[in-house]
Amino acid sequence: MKETPNFTGWRVTVVHREDSNTERLVRQLRLLGAQPTLQWAPLSAAVAPDLVIVDADQGWDDLLPWRDAQSGYPVVALLGSEAPGRIAWALEQGAGAIIAKPVAASAVYPALVMALSIHLERKMVAERVKVLEERVRLRPLVHAAVERLMSVHSVNEERAYTILRDCAMRRRLPMEQLAAFIIGGAEPLPEVG
Repeated sequence: MKETPNFTGWRVTVVHREDSNTERLVRQLRLLGAQPTLQWAPLSAAVAPDLVIVDADQGWDDLLPWRDAQSGYPVVALLGSEAPGRIAWALEQGAGAIIAKPVAASAVYPALVMALSIHLERKMVAERVKVLEERVRLRPLVHAAVERLMSVHSVNEERAYTILRDCAMRRRLPMEQLAAFIIGGAEPLPEVG
Protein backbone atom coordinates (compact mmCIF):
# COMPACT_ATOMS: atom_id res chain seq x y z
CA MET A 1 0.00 0.00 0.00
CA LYS A 2 1.62 3.22 -1.14
CA GLU A 3 -0.79 5.74 0.33
CA THR A 4 -2.35 5.91 3.74
CA PRO A 5 -6.06 5.23 3.33
CA ASN A 6 -8.99 7.46 4.04
CA PHE A 7 -11.66 5.63 6.04
CA THR A 8 -14.45 8.09 5.28
CA GLY A 9 -17.66 6.19 4.62
CA TRP A 10 -16.23 2.83 5.69
CA ARG A 11 -18.65 0.52 7.48
CA VAL A 12 -16.84 -0.73 10.58
CA THR A 13 -18.40 -3.46 12.70
CA VAL A 14 -17.17 -3.46 16.29
CA VAL A 15 -17.84 -6.85 17.87
CA HIS A 16 -17.50 -5.98 21.55
CA ARG A 17 -19.64 -5.36 24.61
CA GLU A 18 -20.47 -1.70 25.10
CA ASP A 19 -18.11 -0.09 27.63
CA SER A 20 -15.79 2.91 28.00
CA ASN A 21 -13.35 1.37 25.46
CA THR A 22 -16.02 1.08 22.79
CA GLU A 23 -17.24 4.61 23.53
CA ARG A 24 -13.74 6.01 22.83
CA LEU A 25 -13.32 3.71 19.84
CA VAL A 26 -16.68 4.61 18.25
CA ARG A 27 -16.03 8.33 18.84
CA GLN A 28 -12.63 8.07 17.14
CA LEU A 29 -14.03 6.04 14.23
CA ARG A 30 -16.66 8.72 13.65
CA LEU A 31 -13.97 11.42 13.71
CA LEU A 32 -12.18 9.43 10.98
CA GLY A 33 -15.39 9.48 8.92
CA ALA A 34 -16.22 5.80 9.41
CA GLN A 35 -19.69 4.46 10.12
CA PRO A 36 -19.28 2.19 13.16
CA THR A 37 -21.79 -0.41 14.27
CA LEU A 38 -21.45 -1.93 17.74
CA GLN A 39 -22.68 -5.45 18.44
CA TRP A 40 -21.93 -8.25 20.86
CA ALA A 41 -23.24 -11.18 18.88
CA PRO A 42 -21.69 -13.43 16.25
CA LEU A 43 -21.01 -11.59 13.03
CA SER A 44 -23.29 -12.86 10.29
CA ALA A 45 -21.79 -13.93 6.98
CA ALA A 46 -24.52 -11.78 5.37
CA VAL A 47 -23.10 -8.63 7.00
CA ALA A 48 -20.54 -7.01 4.71
CA PRO A 49 -18.52 -4.43 6.64
CA ASP A 50 -15.39 -2.85 5.23
CA LEU A 51 -13.49 -3.60 8.44
CA VAL A 52 -14.06 -5.61 11.63
CA ILE A 53 -12.83 -4.75 15.10
CA VAL A 54 -13.23 -7.63 17.54
CA ASP A 55 -12.80 -8.15 21.28
CA ALA A 56 -9.95 -10.64 21.51
CA ASP A 57 -10.22 -10.86 25.31
CA GLN A 58 -13.67 -12.45 25.32
CA GLY A 59 -14.06 -13.63 21.72
CA TRP A 60 -14.87 -17.25 20.91
CA ASP A 61 -14.38 -19.39 17.84
CA ASP A 62 -17.81 -18.91 16.25
CA LEU A 63 -17.90 -15.15 16.86
CA LEU A 64 -16.63 -14.45 13.33
CA PRO A 65 -17.89 -16.36 10.26
CA TRP A 66 -14.50 -17.40 8.84
CA ARG A 67 -11.82 -19.91 9.71
CA ASP A 68 -8.02 -19.93 9.62
CA ALA A 69 -7.46 -16.18 9.22
CA GLN A 70 -9.21 -16.23 5.82
CA SER A 71 -11.24 -13.15 6.57
CA GLY A 72 -12.83 -11.26 3.74
CA TYR A 73 -12.18 -8.04 5.64
CA PRO A 74 -9.36 -6.32 7.47
CA VAL A 75 -9.52 -7.26 11.16
CA VAL A 76 -8.32 -5.35 14.21
CA ALA A 77 -8.27 -7.01 17.63
CA LEU A 78 -9.00 -5.15 20.86
CA LEU A 79 -6.80 -6.69 23.52
CA GLY A 80 -6.28 -5.89 27.18
CA SER A 81 -4.62 -9.17 28.07
CA GLU A 82 -1.13 -10.48 27.49
CA ALA A 83 -2.36 -14.08 27.52
CA PRO A 84 -0.71 -16.02 24.69
CA GLY A 85 -3.99 -17.86 24.00
CA ARG A 86 -5.85 -14.60 23.41
CA ILE A 87 -3.12 -13.30 21.11
CA ALA A 88 -3.18 -16.60 19.21
CA TRP A 89 -6.98 -16.40 18.92
CA ALA A 90 -6.71 -12.88 17.47
CA LEU A 91 -4.18 -14.07 14.90
CA GLU A 92 -6.38 -17.06 14.00
CA GLN A 93 -9.23 -14.62 13.29
CA GLY A 94 -7.02 -12.78 10.81
CA ALA A 95 -6.17 -9.76 12.94
CA GLY A 96 -3.64 -7.60 11.18
CA ALA A 97 -3.33 -5.15 14.06
CA ILE A 98 -4.07 -4.86 17.76
CA ILE A 99 -5.44 -1.92 19.71
CA ALA A 100 -4.49 -2.22 23.37
CA LYS A 101 -7.10 -1.61 26.04
CA PRO A 102 -7.76 0.90 27.41
CA VAL A 103 -8.29 2.34 23.96
CA ALA A 104 -6.26 5.46 23.19
CA ALA A 105 -7.61 7.63 20.38
CA SER A 106 -4.12 7.89 18.88
CA ALA A 107 -3.94 4.10 18.45
CA VAL A 108 -7.02 3.72 16.26
CA TYR A 109 -5.92 5.15 12.90
CA PRO A 110 -2.50 3.40 12.83
CA ALA A 111 -4.19 0.09 13.69
CA LEU A 112 -6.74 0.51 10.89
CA VAL A 113 -3.97 1.32 8.39
CA MET A 114 -1.90 -1.69 9.50
CA ALA A 115 -4.87 -4.07 9.37
CA LEU A 116 -5.83 -2.88 5.90
CA SER A 117 -2.26 -3.11 4.62
CA ILE A 118 -1.77 -6.63 5.99
CA HIS A 119 -5.18 -7.72 4.68
CA LEU A 120 -4.34 -6.49 1.16
CA GLU A 121 -0.93 -8.17 1.31
CA ARG A 122 -2.51 -11.47 2.43
CA LYS A 123 -4.99 -11.27 -0.46
CA MET A 124 -2.21 -10.60 -2.95
CA VAL A 125 -0.14 -13.50 -1.62
CA ALA A 126 -3.16 -15.83 -1.69
CA GLU A 127 -3.87 -14.90 -5.32
CA ARG A 128 -0.22 -15.43 -6.25
CA VAL A 129 -0.17 -18.82 -4.53
CA LYS A 130 -3.34 -19.78 -6.41
CA VAL A 131 -1.71 -18.89 -9.75
CA LEU A 132 1.46 -20.79 -8.87
CA GLU A 133 -0.49 -23.85 -7.72
CA GLU A 134 -2.35 -23.84 -11.05
CA ARG A 135 0.93 -23.63 -12.92
CA VAL A 136 2.33 -26.55 -10.91
CA ARG A 137 -0.83 -28.53 -11.62
CA LEU A 138 -0.34 -27.91 -15.35
CA ARG A 139 3.37 -28.81 -15.39
CA PRO A 140 2.65 -32.32 -16.75
CA LEU A 141 1.29 -30.63 -19.89
CA VAL A 142 4.56 -28.73 -20.32
CA HIS A 143 6.48 -31.97 -19.88
CA ALA A 144 4.29 -33.74 -22.44
CA ALA A 145 4.75 -30.89 -24.94
CA VAL A 146 8.52 -30.98 -24.40
CA GLU A 147 8.54 -34.76 -25.01
CA ARG A 148 6.51 -34.28 -28.18
CA LEU A 149 8.91 -31.59 -29.44
CA MET A 150 11.86 -33.87 -28.60
CA SER A 151 10.44 -36.73 -30.66
CA VAL A 152 9.25 -34.63 -33.63
CA HIS A 153 12.33 -32.41 -33.94
CA SER A 154 14.92 -34.94 -32.68
CA VAL A 155 16.32 -32.52 -30.10
CA ASN A 156 17.31 -32.98 -26.47
CA GLU A 157 15.07 -32.00 -23.56
CA GLU A 158 16.82 -28.68 -22.93
CA ARG A 159 16.47 -27.61 -26.56
CA ALA A 160 12.80 -28.69 -26.70
CA TYR A 161 12.08 -26.69 -23.55
CA THR A 162 13.83 -23.64 -25.03
CA ILE A 163 11.73 -23.94 -28.21
CA LEU A 164 8.52 -24.12 -26.18
CA ARG A 165 9.55 -21.21 -23.94
CA ASP A 166 10.59 -19.00 -26.86
CA CYS A 167 7.36 -19.71 -28.72
CA ALA A 168 5.32 -18.90 -25.60
CA MET A 169 7.20 -15.61 -25.17
CA ARG A 170 6.68 -14.65 -28.82
CA ARG A 171 2.96 -15.43 -28.57
CA ARG A 172 2.75 -13.80 -25.11
CA LEU A 173 1.12 -16.87 -23.64
CA PRO A 174 1.96 -18.79 -20.48
CA MET A 175 3.98 -21.90 -21.30
CA GLU A 176 1.30 -24.06 -19.72
CA GLN A 177 -1.37 -22.64 -22.02
CA LEU A 178 0.75 -23.09 -25.14
CA ALA A 179 1.61 -26.64 -24.04
CA ALA A 180 -2.10 -27.41 -23.63
CA PHE A 181 -2.77 -26.07 -27.14
CA ILE A 182 0.02 -28.22 -28.58
CA ILE A 183 -1.04 -31.40 -26.76
CA GLY A 184 -4.69 -30.78 -27.66
CA GLY A 185 -3.83 -30.29 -31.33
CA ALA A 186 -5.13 -26.72 -31.43
CA GLU A 187 -1.65 -25.35 -32.10
CA PRO A 188 0.91 -26.54 -34.62
CA LEU A 189 4.26 -27.59 -33.25
CA PRO A 190 6.73 -24.71 -33.06
CA GLU A 191 9.51 -24.83 -35.58
CA VAL A 192 13.10 -25.32 -34.58
CA GLY A 193 14.87 -22.09 -35.27
